[in-house]
This record gives sequence, C-alpha cells and structure tokens, in this order.
Amino acid sequence: MPQFLLFVAILGLVSSTGFLVLVMAAAYRFRVQARKTAAASASLAQDELPPVSIIKPLCGLEPMLEQNLESIFRQDYPSFELIFGARTPDDPAIAVVNELCRRYPNVKVRCVYSGEPIWPNPRVYSEHKMIAEAEHDVIVIGDSDVRVPQDYLRNIVAPLRDPQVGLVTCIYRGKASGGIWSRLEAAGFSVELTSGVLAADLLEGMKFALGPTTATRKDVLARIGGIRVLADYHSDDYEIGRRIDAAGYRVVLSHVVIDHITLNRAMLSRQVRWMRSTRFSRPAGHIGNGLTFATPFALLGFVVASALGYWTLAVTLLGWGLLNRWLQAIVVGWGVVRDPELKRYLWLYPARDFLGFCFWLASFTGRNFTWRGEPYRFGPGGRVISLRDGSPAQPASHAASVRTTGTE
Repeated sequence: MPQFLLFVAILGLVSSTGFLVLVMAAAYRFRVQARKTAAASASLAQDELPPVSIIKPLCGLEPMLEQNLESIFRQDYPSFELIFGARTPDDPAIAVVNELCRRYPNVKVRCVYSGEPIWPNPRVYSEHKMIAEAEHDVIVIGDSDVRVPQDYLRNIVAPLRDPQVGLVTCIYRGKASGGIWSRLEAAGFSVELTSGVLAADLLEGMKFALGPTTATRKDVLARIGGIRVLADYHSDDYEIGRRIDAAGYRVVLSHVVIDHITLNRAMLSRQVRWMRSTRFSRPAGHIGNGLTFATPFALLGFVVASALGYWTLAVTLLGWGLLNRWLQAIVVGWGVVRDPELKRYLWLYPARDFLGFCFWLASFTGRNFTWRGEPYRFGPGGRVISLRDGSPAQPASHAASVRTTGTE
C-alpha cells in the first residue's frame, strides 16, 4: 500500500505539472491576443459603438457595493442605460442606487422589482424581468459584486459588432473584502479559476460564459429560447454559453480583467456549492479536474516517502509541488490578471490549492445545498430543484414594477 500511495502522489504531480505547462501556453496566447483586441477596440469611433442596456441584479448590501456600482456609472461609452433589479423597493441596495443616481444625474437608470421568484434560479428570474424592460439590442449582464474599469463597456461590446459573435465574457481577479477566508477565495479566483478558463479556451475554445459578465444581443437570446431556458440551472453562466455555442455563434473571451469582491463569511459552503454545480454540469471535466491540483499530491508524497525512509525523495516531492503552485500563481495571478495582492500572498497559494482539492472531494458527498437562504437539490445536467415547503408567490403573470431615474 505505501508504494501504491507513493505512485499516486508522483502521478498527481506529473499530471498537475502537465496542466501547468498547458496553462503557461494558454497564458502566453491570451496575452498576445489581448494586445491585438485591445488595440482594435480602442480604434473604434464613438458612433461605431451600439447603445447598451446593462442588467444588474441586486440582493441586499454587499461589501464595497457602492464602489462596485459606481464603476458602471462611470463608463466612458456614448450611450447606455442601467437597469437594476430587486425583489422589492425596500431592498437596501436600492438606497445605494438612489445615491448614485443623484451623483450621476445624466445616466439613465431604471429599477425593476420582480417580486418573489417563481423559478428555481432567482437571479435568472430577475434578469428575465429586467431584459423585458431593456430598450437596446445589446445586453450586458453583470454581477453586483464586481468592479470594472472605465473602458469596460467599450471592450466588452466591441466584438458583438460581428454578427457571428453571440456572447462575450471575461476573466476576473479576486479582491478580498477582509479576512483570511476572503483572501483564500480571492487567490482561487485569480489563479485556479483563471487557469481553468484559459486552458479550456486553448484546447476547445470558449463554450461557456463566466457569471460576473455576460454580454450578448436580444436576437441571440431569442435564438436559444430566451433567458427563461436557464430558469432551473444553478450554473446559468455555463449553460447560456453552451447553448449559444450550440446555436452556431462564437463565444469570445475578452481581454478585459475585472475585480470580483470576495466575502469572508460562508466561503467554505460557497466553494463546495460551486464545485457541486460543476460536478453536475460538466461531470467528465470535473473528475479530471482532480488531477490538476499539486499540493495534496506533494503532501501525500512527502508523508509516504518519509515513512519509507526516503528523505531526499520526500523533500523533492514537496518542493516539486510547492514550486509548481508558486509558478502557476506568478504566471496567471500576476502575468495575466495582474492581481496586486498576490505578490504579497504568494506563499498562501499552495494552501488555497490544497483547499481547492478538499472542495473537489466534498463535491461528491451530496447533492443538496443552500442558496441565499433557500434549500435546493442538484439534478441531472446541473438543473436545480427547490426544496422550499409551500408555494411561492406567483407574480409572473403581472408586469414588473419599474421606476425610471435620470436622463440619457
């Protein structure tokens, strides 16, 4: 048995090193393409950019919410409207929107109140209500916990001028809101998640989207049956990208990198929920993902080789795994997403890699989860089933409540 475990450890280190080489190639490719697409977007005249409706679902106060939302108010773009969605007007996030409206009176803003969701995915239900109120053909759906640069809209929208492009999405770096768990999650966004996205784009092209930013057009949404086809999926970002790709459109990974604010609370359960979602949405890829981690195999090799008296091998295996993860963090976390905090916390990334492996193992332990206080269960294909007792309110047959603020 010890010899078998040592073999497993070495196999895991070899496979994770192979993944690292793949990621390094993907990172280089991304940076080369980013320079070209950035120059192309910057060269567009203002009148070449179509008007945009920006969709922002809201649910309560989040760390840095005002700064996050203000970044979208400050876009250097000729014509856009902001549509914020909440269940009721007394959601505390609406007060933040009202303050920003007073600060930026020339930005057209509308708030849509959807009521209690009647679909398993409450975010998609809110987006459905907001898209119905959108004036423009180009739709940019963005999370409330992200912060974007001033040229974000220009760069995200530019590829959609090509009718063959059906969706644009972008990678993101983690920005910790405070606390060790928030920092660990931020490192995972900047390195682990980005590595997986870049590798997938290199191997087969983008066939999915990333939730913090999804830019598309109304005609594309109509082609896949509208946003309502995502109503019972947890990973609606993956599903919309998959469906748009299957419909014959290109899914483009933008060169833009945005900030994703991470929370200190409930990090463990959130990460396990995301891993479980991947397990049901992409089962084959999820199983293979277990061989991309290096730290757990390095620790296994160190313990087993030490027990067998192979001290030189033990230290070599541990050093191999740590160097692997530090190199990945430098190449991706700094070289691609330019996470300024990662240089200070580089020593922490192997711990995040080990935690990621633990989350991966935990994803196989069940199918139930809690999402915004509501109980759900994962079903085949990544669909979710609400386990809430009783029937929710049925506002779908009524028009959403809309309030308009500001001017174009």
